[in-house]
Amino acid sequence: MFRNLRKRWQVSPFQLFLVLLTFTLGGSLCGWLGRQILEMLPIPAGILWMVLYIVLVTLLWPICVLIISVLTGQYAFFTKYIRRILGRFTGKKAAIPAKLAIFASGTGSNAREIIEFFNNQGNRRIATVNLVVTNNPDAGVVNMAKNEGIPVLHIAKERFFSGDNYLSELKQNEIKYVILAGFLWKVPPAIIAAFPNRILNIHPALLPKFGGRGMYGHNVHEAVIAAGEKYSGISIHEVNEHYDEGNPIFQAQCEIDPGETPQSLAKKIQQLEHTHYPRVIKEYITKPNRG
Repeated sequence: MFRNLRKRWQVSPFQLFLVLLTFTLGGSLCGWLGRQILEMLPIPAGILWMVLYIVLVTLLWPICVLIISVLTGQYAFFTKYIRRILGRFTGKKAAIPAKLAIFASGTGSNAREIIEFFNNQGNRRIATVNLVVTNNPDAGVVNMAKNEGIPVLHIAKERFFSGDNYLSELKQNEIKYVILAGFLWKVPPAIIAAFPNRILNIHPALLPKFGGRGMYGHNVHEAVIAAGEKYSGISIHEVNEHYDEGNPIFQAQCEIDPGETPQSLAKKIQQLEHTHYPRVIKEYITKPNRG
């Protein structure tokens, strides 16, 4: 049950505990307040008292839960939750967040930043990460996703490139956008065709320089330093059939200091990635007419 709640609400185990605690304390508070109010009124115990009590508790519940949510740090979650409930009664449907699939092969630091970014949007959240796809069963992103209650899809090379490309799983999870975050395999044409202008990648260099096959991780940083470049940075771009040649969306740069090493440059690049990638994804998927 708890696993299903985490998946449904897109929360971590600790946040799930705080959410359930808020429900419990908020319910107790509104029940107590309802009794206190009725005791001040000249209404004898009976059917009328019970009806008024139910009405009072129903009206007080959102207020009490929001008060408790401030104390538990879950105000953003409950404002969205209550707004969704009110929408059911008024007939006004809340906007459905776009479902993202993150493709990753490594530790998942960018994936974590993206997940946390959208989880912290509260009632303004326009996207959620609903699936993590990896070609590496030992990748750190696997445990990270499991801790966040996000399903993980392990993919095999033959099926990914020569089979059905796992499109059935992406469709089953209602994925709308594919986000590459340290994914080392080239995306097959079938997936690109299934998600036209809906696949983004982040590259650890200033494209069009230092892109292409084999240019990832420390390979990129070593090449940049060896070339005597004064600047490096990140490039966020759409994905097409060719390595790192899709339509550019955003770039940010950092200076290469004297004595820079691939390790020190990697830290600078990672900071740029964490700062900009989640925000650029949000801006990209909320562009007018993108839908």
